Amino acid sequence: MRVVSVSYRDFRNIGSAHLELEATGITVLAGVNGAGKSNLLEGIGYLASRGSFRGAQRAAMVRTGRSSAALAGDLEDGARTARVDAEIPERGREKILLNGKPIREPGELSRLVGVTVMTPDDADLVAGGPEGRRAFLDETIASFDVRHGDLRRKVDRVLRQRAVLLQQAGGHLDAPAAATLDVWDAQLDQYGTELVRRRRAFVEEVKPVVAHAYCVLAGNGHTISATYCCSWGDSLLGALGATRAEDLRRGTTGVGPHRDDVALAIGGMAARTHASRGEQRSLAFALRLGGHEIVTSVRKQAPLLLLDDVFSDLDPGRSSRLVGQIPPGQAVLTTATQLPPAVAVARYFTVAAGELERAR
Repeated sequence: MRVVSVSYRDFRNIGSAHLELEATGITVLAGVNGAGKSNLLEGIGYLASRGSFRGAQRAAMVRTGRSSAALAGDLEDGARTARVDAEIPERGREKILLNGKPIREPGELSRLVGVTVMTPDDADLVAGGPEGRRAFLDETIASFDVRHGDLRRKVDRVLRQRAVLLQQAGGHLDAPAAATLDVWDAQLDQYGTELVRRRRAFVEEVKPVVAHAYCVLAGNGHTISATYCCSWGDSLLGALGATRAEDLRRGTTGVGPHRDDVALAIGGMAARTHASRGEQRSLAFALRLGGHEIVTSVRKQAPLLLLDDVFSDLDPGRSSRLVGQIPPGQAVLTTATQLPPAVAVARYFTVAAGELERAR
């Protein structure tokens, strides 16, 4: 479903605002840094995912001096319509309603409307630690396969339970504790092996798309490689048994899908350590665009694309090439600078001190 409009109340620095989007094309939010452009994008993303793409806690999203924030989104797909309402308290639990009823499943909102977010911080997807790359895989796959999200939650639950048992054992397992650990290991093997199988398949599927997007964005012919790096060999259950003594000593699980990584290389050199910041950002954007294309192909509908200040620190050539790579569909773009000439604007708003005004 496409996003028709989003309403805001006491969200970040936004007292009250109503943002309407075109069915297709780019909606531009322009204004100086700190005006509230990214806050408007964050609200859209929150309605689709129940989370902040900035990683913010709920209290940070409530306007200073207020006890709660509220968001409302109207969606449509032909004759079908839906409404999502979110109340975000400074303290306590959030309330999310779909057509006036509480949502029941974590992936219920993402199945209605997908969102792809691109920000300058995406360079950390390449330059940062493996947790960011794992999250990219899992979140992208879950956006078109709800079973993957369920599987990841099962893995996380088993890892937490296993960690509690290891820490309580204090380096020594009695017979009952050993039997319980065997159960957790068997479950981690079952769920973790399937999670990794799905991740590997996605990496192989998205790799050629990313390679093409990178070459266009970077304007060169450098080859791109992406290799899923597993922290264990042929059998996760066997690896857990082999590392059990070390896990007992450390009180944590040393092998499993939570320790895996994706090795990214540009021209045969590790992108994390040998690429320039511009190359890392281009590769990160290529990863986002690649994931967006796969999700579009599977869902038969393009996710809403949120582009937060993506032209900052990009030279004119890379900026123009990025514009050329923006796929068809709905997009919302924020900028504090002049837009590249090739941007086809569907709607243009100015943002100042949390106030939204349509300019054209």
